[in-house]
Amino acid sequence: MTHTWRIDGVTDAAAARAAAARLAARHGVPPLERARLASALGARLRQCLAEGGTWRLTLGVRGADGGGDALHAVLTPSSDASTAGAGTRWETTVPLPATDRPDSDDDDSDSDSDSDSDSDMVPGDDPVALSRALMNADADTALVLDRLAEQEALVAFHRDELHQTNQGVLALHAELDAAGRAQREAFAAERRARNEAEDARRRLTFLADASAVLNTSLNHGEIVRRLPELLVPRYAAEVRIWLFDEEDDPHHPVTRPAATVRAARTGRPQYAADHPGGLRGVDDQPPSVLHPDRPLLCVPLLTHRAPLGVLTLSPPGERWDPDDAVMLIELTRRAGIAIDNARRFEHNRDIAETLQRALLTELPTTPGLSLAARYLPATHGMNIGGDWYDAFHRPDGSLITVIGDVTGHGLHAAVMMSQLRTALRAYAVDDGSPGRLLTRLHKFLHRLQPNLYATAVIARFHPDESTLTWAAAGHPPPVLRLPDGRVRALDAKPGAMLGIPLEQEIADHTERVGPGSTLTLYTDGLVERRAEGIDPGIERLVAALGSFGPAELDADLEDAADRILHPLLRDSVRDDDVCLLLCHLQG
Repeated sequence: MTHTWRIDGVTDAAAARAAAARLAARHGVPPLERARLASALGARLRQCLAEGGTWRLTLGVRGADGGGDALHAVLTPSSDASTAGAGTRWETTVPLPATDRPDSDDDDSDSDSDSDSDSDMVPGDDPVALSRALMNADADTALVLDRLAEQEALVAFHRDELHQTNQGVLALHAELDAAGRAQREAFAAERRARNEAEDARRRLTFLADASAVLNTSLNHGEIVRRLPELLVPRYAAEVRIWLFDEEDDPHHPVTRPAATVRAARTGRPQYAADHPGGLRGVDDQPPSVLHPDRPLLCVPLLTHRAPLGVLTLSPPGERWDPDDAVMLIELTRRAGIAIDNARRFEHNRDIAETLQRALLTELPTTPGLSLAARYLPATHGMNIGGDWYDAFHRPDGSLITVIGDVTGHGLHAAVMMSQLRTALRAYAVDDGSPGRLLTRLHKFLHRLQPNLYATAVIARFHPDESTLTWAAAGHPPPVLRLPDGRVRALDAKPGAMLGIPLEQEIADHTERVGPGSTLTLYTDGLVERRAEGIDPGIERLVAALGSFGPAELDADLEDAADRILHPLLRDSVRDDDVCLLLCHLQG
């Protein structure tokens, strides 16, 4: 059903607005939607009244685009009126609930008569009806206001919650900011600690490597040369070393800084600069007159006995890092100990070499028999050991040749070697075979030094006999070259080492020899290598001895000794002493 109202003035407008509200209520439109419809319609009616003229309001039910029914309102100017607002059309649609429709709506007739309109029209001249309609509209308005109050309360509640949330967020942001600052500070502290640890590791690594370099040499001049190479240019721009016992050139005396001289007198490190160094254990001094533009760190080279000298350094930059300066002082202390150790070793080495030369006697001259000997000390240690050789005549005219090796190195081994040599010469005065001589040496050593052992080979040549008598005690076998060029090792079973806690009688062995024969006696340092043992070395010795021609050994036995050593000692580093004795019967 369609309802139409004619509106000529404000009373008609009020009545039409009230009638539209009543019609919407009849069709079950919710109060909120009714209030919205009445408000929108009232606003449009006021605009129409302001424009003037006659207007026509049509309100009816029809199908909506999305399905279901809707209350459709249309406000248009009357066709018989000529107004300024003619042609202005206004319409709106309010969806209707699916239920609660009045029974009269089942009539689908679209009556457009005024009589149908008047049935729902509020009379404009009836104040009571208009008042009732306005009261009903106020009820809808009150309901809307109640809903609005609820929403305002809800908004206020949410506003309070939002405020509290904002306060929490602000507090959280403050905590996060504080945590971020603390984390950044922790990261910075960790970075500083990591850098300090890396610097400390770098200094300790340098100190360890430099100490190893200084201690590998037993030549104090080499240590003095290497020390500046280690420090320049990383830790020092210039390094000067003053050793007290090395005299300066009298024609060109050296002028030294006052801080260097003070360090030599006091034995304490000195720091000479125009600013305080603040170094622990270091005395501050005014800048040097000789070098006023750069700091100087003067550190004495201390030892357990007395200072050896002073190390004077200038920094690679404006000044040293305090930790670097401490490291340099420690390195100087270690350098002083290394130089002192090297000097003491050089002193003992000189004594040992003098003793060694005194113990190795000259070989005797025997008609028809040539002798050649070589002794090479180990490249490590004091260049003195227990290897020894000897050759001497007995009263019966025979020649005794011996080569031996006392366990260990150093002065103690050399002293024991000297005692064995002297004892052997004493025992050889009496008539005794090589085996008997070794047996007596065994008993002598066991009683004199129970914890010291030795090996030896003794060979005896007699001018009236064509035989060679020999005996060995724990020693590598002699090597014999026959006149026809054949070479073999005399590998008859030897006796045990001299000095071991064992009763033994060492046996003699005899070999037939003739002119052109060569007997080679040697110590294990010539043939033994850690990686391969002793047998390959003996094979090389046999090959070297067999490489000579028939007349080469007769011509120059000394040259033959050197030619034998050369292929067997290719390495310049020797862990043990080397001793070689050649006995050649002239052809």
